[in-house]
Formats: sequence, C-alpha cells, structure tokens
Amino acid sequence: MADETSGTGGTGADETPLRKVARVVLLDPADRILLLHGFEPDDPSLTWWFTPGGGLEGDESREQAALRELAEETGITDVRLGPLLWRRTCSFPFYGRRWDQDEWYYLARTEQTTTRPEGLTELERRSVTGLRWWPVEELAGATEPVYPTRLVELLRTLLDEGPPSTPVILETERV
Repeated sequence: MADETSGTGGTGADETPLRKVARVVLLDPADRILLLHGFEPDDPSLTWWFTPGGGLEGDESREQAALRELAEETGITDVRLGPLLWRRTCSFPFYGRRWDQDEWYYLARTEQTTTRPEGLTELERRSVTGLRWWPVEELAGATEPVYPTRLVELLRTLLDEGPPSTPVILETERV
C-alpha cells in the first residue's frame, strides 16, 4: 500500500499531507513516450493519459518507487533510469476521494517496447484500459486530457535541449 501520509500538505491543520509519488517519462529508441490510458471507475466516460508511476512504499526512495511502479504497471524492467526532470504538486478527484500529490518525474530510456502490465493493483485493473507508445507529434493531437497538462511542451523541450540541469518546478495543477 502506498504511503499517503508522507510529506507536508500546507499550513492549515485540516489539510492532508501530500502523497509522495515517483513518475517515469519512459522513452524508447524512437523517442516515443509510454503512457497509460485511465478512466474514472465510477464514470468510464471520463478518460485521460498519464505517465507510469505511483506512491512510495515503506522506506523506498523515489528512484526505487519509479522502477517498481514501472515494472508493475508496464512489465518493463530493462530501463536506464536517468535524472529527475520535473516536480509538481497536483490535486485531483478519483474514485470518490481527492488525491493531493507531490510528484517527481524521472527520465528513463528502454529498448524494451513490449508491455505486460501484470502487477496492477485491483483499483488499477478497474481504471486502466491499456498503454500506448506516443510520438510527440501525435500526442500533441490527443483529444483526451494528458497529465501533466504541459507534457507535450515539456517533451519537446526535453527532446530538443536534453534534460534540465536542475529539476523544473511545474505549476500546481488542481482538477
């Protein structure tokens, strides 16, 4: 189970602490990004695309969580984990509750493009319909929401300029 009490949430006594999350910007040799297709279990018409990743478990590091989540959600284990690219705070409703998260996005590269998402949790099995490798040009034309919302712009910068020298702090997203 993910540790949902780690981190700090804000200054108000009634605010819940932020859930610590590690996410992976996984690129293949053609610079396509792997995204999961998710939906709200209570309303399957609400769909979106998002990067693999999830909450830290126990005393694992963000890097360990990124690799574990990637393996569980995609079956991909042959990866080279790179630098921390971006950080963001986000808040969104999902499955009857609000999730407040401190997300760190790591770059990873792989030659392994076949996916086997066999380690999904019960909730993930009920809310993830599949995975897709996206060229940035096609992702720019996606008709469903993509998270983080600036992913196309961020990917273009990453592919043009390489990883940032220090992590980019993204604006807070509240859905």
